[in-house]
Amino acid sequence: MVILASTTVKGQITQPVWWYGVSGAANFNFYTGTTQQLNNSLTVPTAFHNGNGVRPYGSVLLEYRPSPIWGAILNVGYDGLGAQYDGVSAPCDCPATLKSDLAYVSIEPSLRLGFRSSGLYFFAGPSLAINTNKDFAYTQLKQPNTDAEFSSVNSTIFSGQVGAGFDIPVSRATSLSKVSLSPFISYHPYFGQDPRSIESLSVTTVRVGIALKFGKAHKVPVATTPALAVPAAIPVADVTFTVRGPIAAPVILQVSETVPMLNAVFFDDGSTGIPTRYVLLTNDQASGFKEESLQNEQSASGAARSAGQLNVYHNVLNVLGDRMRANPGATITLDGSSPKGPADGKELAGSVKQYLVTVFGIDGSRIATRGTHDAYPSSQQPGDTNDLALRHAEDRRVDIHSDSPEILTEVGGGMMNPVQITTTLANPLDNDVVFDVDSAKELVRSWSVDATDGQGAVQHFGPFTAGQQGIPGATILGSSPGGDYKITMLAEMNNGSTVKKESTVHLVSPNPVITKGFRYSIIFGFDKAKTIEEYNKFLTAIVAPLIIDGVTVTIHGHTDIIGTEGYNQKLSEERSQQTQKILEGAITNSGRDHVKFETLAYGADPAHAPFANDTPEERFYNRTVIIDIVPVKQ
Repeated sequence: MVILASTTVKGQITQPVWWYGVSGAANFNFYTGTTQQLNNSLTVPTAFHNGNGVRPYGSVLLEYRPSPIWGAILNVGYDGLGAQYDGVSAPCDCPATLKSDLAYVSIEPSLRLGFRSSGLYFFAGPSLAINTNKDFAYTQLKQPNTDAEFSSVNSTIFSGQVGAGFDIPVSRATSLSKVSLSPFISYHPYFGQDPRSIESLSVTTVRVGIALKFGKAHKVPVATTPALAVPAAIPVADVTFTVRGPIAAPVILQVSETVPMLNAVFFDDGSTGIPTRYVLLTNDQASGFKEESLQNEQSASGAARSAGQLNVYHNVLNVLGDRMRANPGATITLDGSSPKGPADGKELAGSVKQYLVTVFGIDGSRIATRGTHDAYPSSQQPGDTNDLALRHAEDRRVDIHSDSPEILTEVGGGMMNPVQITTTLANPLDNDVVFDVDSAKELVRSWSVDATDGQGAVQHFGPFTAGQQGIPGATILGSSPGGDYKITMLAEMNNGSTVKKESTVHLVSPNPVITKGFRYSIIFGFDKAKTIEEYNKFLTAIVAPLIIDGVTVTIHGHTDIIGTEGYNQKLSEERSQQTQKILEGAITNSGRDHVKFETLAYGADPAHAPFANDTPEERFYNRTVIIDIVPVKQ
C-alpha cells in the first residue's frame, strides 16, 4: 500500500513566563524637614531645610508573567538618594552649603498588572533600602570645608513604591529569544523614608528610567496534513468540533445563594490564638450581632464576591454564638487537632470555647473540648510527599460537632447550616463562546483555538484538554461592537497526528436580561469526588425541586492547588459529572423534562477558581461544585 502525503509543520510562539534584565534611571530626590546636627562632632550654626538632587539608579530585575494580566517584578539595585540643600547664611553673614551623597542597596518586589492588548502595565509594592554611603560635604565662608559622614543614619528604611511602564518589543515576532525595552516611571513617597533617626529629614523620590528585558519563548509545533491518499476501507479517527456563541440576551442573575459554612476554624502555626482574619467581636458588638446581618447583597465581581463570601465564613464563630444563644438546648463539641499533639489541639479548642463563653455568654457546660493529633478528615495521606506545608496548615484546626439541627445541617456534608445571601452576577455560560470537541477524552491529547476577525487579526486560546471550554464573548470582541469570526480548531491527537477543523460564529455586544435564580455550592472532602453518601439527600431534597421545566442548570467543578494539574482536572470532572447524574435522576423520577445542563470542570485553574489558595479555608472552599439554576419562573 502506498500513501502519498504532504505535511506542513508550523508553530505558534508563546510569550515568555520569566524575564530577566537590567534597568537604569534617574532619581529625582526632594528633601523636606530639618537637619543641623550633621554628626557627633559637627553641629552647624544654621539649620538646613529643603533640598533636591538627581542621582543614578541601576538594578538587575526578574519578572514573572504567567498571564498578560498579572505577574510579579523583583528589582535589586543601587539607589542614589543624595541632594544639594538650599543655601543658608551663618550668623557671621557667611554663606553655607550642604551636599549629601546618601546611597542604598534597594530591594523592591512588586505586583504587576497589565493588559492583554497593550504593553502598558502598572506595578506597586514595598521597598527595602540598606544604607551603603553616608557622605556629606559642608562649606561655610571663612571656615574650612568639611567632608565627613552623617551620624545616626538608619541602616535600613522601609517604604513603598507605585508606578507604570510600557513594554516595547524589539525582537522579531518569530524569534524565540524575546527582547523588550520598557520605559517606566515610579513614585516613592516620603512615608517611611527618614534617612536618619534624629531630626526630621524625609525624602520623596520620582524615578524615571528604562529597563532592558530578555525572555525565552517556546514554540508549540502544529502539524497539518492537507492531503492523504488513504484507502476508503481503512477508518480514520476523527473528532467533531462545534461552536456555540453567546445567547442573544445574556442573563444577569439576581441569585439567592446558599453559602456553605465550614464547621472548622483554622489556626496559624505557632499560635493558639484565633487568627485575626476571623471576625472577632467585642461583648457590646456580640450583643447586637444577628446572623441575618450577613445576608446583605454581595458584589457581582469575582474577586470582591469571593471576599464577601469569605467574610460570611470568617464570621463562623459569631454565627455559632448567635445560634447557641437563640437555642439554649443546643450543645457542641470542639475537636482541636494539631500535628504537635493532643495537648496543643485541646488548647486550640479551648481558645474557641473561651471566645464563645466570654463574648457571647454561652454556658461553658454546653461546650465540650477534645484534643487529637490527627485531624479527621485529614489532608495528609500516607505516602504523601508533595505540598506538605499546605496539608500541615489544613490539619491544624478546630472542628465543630453537634447533634442539634439548629447548629449543623441535617442534609449532608457534616457542616454547619448554610447562610443565605443575595448576589447579582452574570451567568458565565450565557456570555461565553462555548467550544465543544467530541471524543476529546478518547482521541485528543490537547487542542487550541484561533479566532480571526474580518480584518484578519488572530487571537489564540489554549491549549485545552477538557472536551468543552468556554471563553467570554467580551474577551474575543474586545472594543469591537460585533462581527463575524472564523474559528480554527487545531487538535493534537493521541496517535501523534493533528486534526484541523473550522467553523464560524457571529458575536455582538448584547443587552442583558435580568432574571431570578438560585445558586448552591457543595464542598467536598480532601481528594473526594463521590457525592452519593453525603450529598444525595441535599441534592434530591433541596436542589432538585427548584429545577422546573425549561430552566438551564450550570454545574462548575473545581479543586484546590494540591496535586498535579492532570489529576485535579480529572477530579473536578468527576465531581461535576456525579452531581449532574444525581440531579438528572431526581428530575426524571419527578416526571420533569426540558431541562438543559451545562457542565464544566476547571480543575485548579486560577482563572476560574472561586477563591484564592492562600489560606486553608480558601482551599477547602475551592473543593467545590457550584450549581446555578436559571431562569426561575415567578
